[in-house]
Amino acid sequence: MKKYFVNINGNSYEVEVEEISAKTAESAAQQKPATPSIPSKPVEPQKPAPAAGADGTKLECPMPGTIIDVKVKAGDSVKAGDVICILEAMKMENEILAPCDGRMAEIRAQRGMSVESGDLLAVIA
Repeated sequence: MKKYFVNINGNSYEVEVEEISAKTAESAAQQKPATPSIPSKPVEPQKPAPAAGADGTKLECPMPGTIIDVKVKAGDSVKAGDVICILEAMKMENEILAPCDGRMAEIRAQRGMSVESGDLLAVIA
């Protein structure tokens, strides 16, 4: 079991997630009935993001979604745990938190922007 802390609308929850082996996952997948496939909408090509400076901590998007608010701007000082932006994913608002103390060297996230897992949201120097 792995423990995680999840912050939802200002409330912090401790969540335990059970790890499963590949063998367990295969047997569970075989037991599930097949679901009809849903065609996905075409993906718009994205511009490649330029590399961040070596002197900063990259804050990457944890899941696909839409940025609905950006709480900081370039040059702002932040502490670990401060809210950088709000990401809407699966009809839930997720706070993206600063992983460390520092100064916002770069903000890539913009309100209304669609993002994918691993996209660079900000750099903290």
